[in-house]
Amino acid sequence: MSRVLVARLDSMGDVLLSGPALRAVANGSRPDGSHPNDVVLLCGPEGASAAEMLPGVTQVHTWACPWIVNPAPPVTDEMTSGLIEFVRSSRIQEAVILTSFHQSPLPLAMLLRLAGVKKITGASTDYPGSLLDVRLKPGEDFPEDQPEVVRALTIAEAGGYVLPNGDDGKLRITSGPDPEGVADQLADEGPYIVVHPGAAAPARAWPALHHAATVELLEAYGHRVVVTGGPGETSLTATVAGPSARNLGGGTNLRTLAAVLAGAAVVVTGNTGPAHLAAAVGTPVVCLFAPVVPAIRWAPYGVPLELLGDQEAACKNTRARVCPVPGHPCLSSVTPEQVVEAVERLLGGVSSLSTRRKVWKP
Repeated sequence: MSRVLVARLDSMGDVLLSGPALRAVANGSRPDGSHPNDVVLLCGPEGASAAEMLPGVTQVHTWACPWIVNPAPPVTDEMTSGLIEFVRSSRIQEAVILTSFHQSPLPLAMLLRLAGVKKITGASTDYPGSLLDVRLKPGEDFPEDQPEVVRALTIAEAGGYVLPNGDDGKLRITSGPDPEGVADQLADEGPYIVVHPGAAAPARAWPALHHAATVELLEAYGHRVVVTGGPGETSLTATVAGPSARNLGGGTNLRTLAAVLAGAAVVVTGNTGPAHLAAAVGTPVVCLFAPVVPAIRWAPYGVPLELLGDQEAACKNTRARVCPVPGHPCLSSVTPEQVVEAVERLLGGVSSLSTRRKVWKP
């Protein structure tokens, strides 16, 4: 068994999307028939909690990458030498660097070379010189317009790792107890729909009052609604939940949130990490998707999906964090009625709401 470092240095959602590639490295067989590997996942601070839930990961090492993290930390000798020393002391001889289309693997590859890593695989549009042993050329060796999950799997496969037989390549997290008991309580009280109104970037957020109106309509249709959100979103979730929906804003860690999403019949959310967490536990998603990034790459993967939002709006492919178009028309044009209709379509395609309850396994 060898130790392989796999790097995915950005957000929680990006780390979740790398899960199938990590399983390929951990469990997949090489062409030479060698045994499965110890996987060390190198991730950023925003992805660490998700990384700890991914099957196949032996160790998680968190590093605030100065060309990924926003705001960017300064580049210091202490920062770089600390990573180099960790890699050396971990006896890592091989690395697979997972990146999105706008990221380069080369700065990290340089540090890994200095740490003594013998084989490095990555996808780079720039000439890598001696920094990569296995180089994929985006746009030539694979198309850029494909799901991020497939891109990551393609990079892993180029390094010699493929998913084992029987692995469907979908997102997955390890099962575990809900440490707060919230999900069990919700399940005992009956079926529910989750509405998650928050988004890390304002350009990806549907208006709060639209969310609130959707909650009211869902309740009018006879659905029980649970509103979720992070610690900094409690005012938002209170507005959206109104007087009658269950408000869990700021009240769940990531493991508990995963359990809550797993028990839901449908999740309504934007292009944000919880959309991918819902996909990882197999729950259908109504995704309010701003086209600042391409949906073909970043939409929830491998679950029943309703994608809403004008994908040809003027903000298309801008990667903007704040909407560059007055009025935010790509999402504000979506009505609460359309969201409720999308929920009903998904409910029509899954088992009865009154009997639906999922348990996910590693």
